[in-house]
Amino acid sequence: MPDADQPTTPGGAPESVHSLPTHTVEIPPQVQMVTLLGPRDELLRTMERAFPQLQIHVRGNEFHLTGPSAEVALAERTIDELLAVIEGGQPLNRDAVERSISMLRAQTTERPADVLTMNIVSSRGRTIRPKTLNQKHYVDAIDTHTVVFGIGPAGTGKTYLAMAKAVQALQAKQVNRIILTRPAVEAGERLGFLPGTLNDKIDPYLRPLYDALHDMVDPESIPRLMAAGTIEVAPLAYMRGRTLNDAFIILDEAQNTSPEQMKMFLTRLGFGSKMVVTGDVTQVDLPDGSRSGLRVVRDILTGVDDIHFSVLSPQDVVRHRLVGAIVDAYGRWDDQQGETHGQQQGGRVQRERRRSQ
Repeated sequence: MPDADQPTTPGGAPESVHSLPTHTVEIPPQVQMVTLLGPRDELLRTMERAFPQLQIHVRGNEFHLTGPSAEVALAERTIDELLAVIEGGQPLNRDAVERSISMLRAQTTERPADVLTMNIVSSRGRTIRPKTLNQKHYVDAIDTHTVVFGIGPAGTGKTYLAMAKAVQALQAKQVNRIILTRPAVEAGERLGFLPGTLNDKIDPYLRPLYDALHDMVDPESIPRLMAAGTIEVAPLAYMRGRTLNDAFIILDEAQNTSPEQMKMFLTRLGFGSKMVVTGDVTQVDLPDGSRSGLRVVRDILTGVDDIHFSVLSPQDVVRHRLVGAIVDAYGRWDDQQGETHGQQQGGRVQRERRRSQ
């Protein structure tokens, strides 16, 4: 019986890929093939891995695709999308090729090129843009809603993209200031046991916000902007009792807020302001028995006009590919440890039963 993915002849016998017709895709002469194929044909190899049923050959400025018609059509669409990305002025890399193919296979309504060429803010020759369809939907939601919740695992760009939108809004004079806040340590924000001044105690918990800010704003201008109050980075406790007008406000690590703190923060919203709340509900660091404000707020506010919940998944993680490989390896190791522990527990139970008999 032939493999389910292997093409067959009308008589049912397996058909060699060599007997299938070859489709040719001609690349416009103004496109340098190295931009499409990558250094040492790295991007071509990426396509070959993504389309194992195809034979892909490049001669001059032509792709020759041989294989099942559906895969040939998908590969041709991939090439078209990559050309559109190049035309949009963005250099291609392996990640862009893999994400384009993934979006096309998922049959999304939006073109991969529209996602990968959406520029949010540029700084020192670097442009920040969404890299997945869910990230684009998240960025679009920030544009169209006053309060947006970005919920998802680490590495999905929840806070980074929100900060890019904040910088964009400030540059476009849509807001007068940016306010970045986090709960410090835990919901109770008990910092007294830590050594040093209050700033020394708070700084480590706000450092990730400073790091992201330095990617988007000229580092030399940040002290001046902070001194003027144009950019404020502060722990969540500092928001109490304030009304924040004409501001872009980001609450990061919101899973570590209590329901009361979440309500306090959301009611700081003033006229002309926008809020983005980000967090990962699977990484709650609150004391045992404490409820996470991020977990309960969705039940409370779902359906309220002008509030949007964006959910990002592990497929939206955009950190270095080695980070993904490391996380996967640790996941496999944890599973193995769990199985070993379960076997040990099972053996212990059996021994105890034998003793009791």
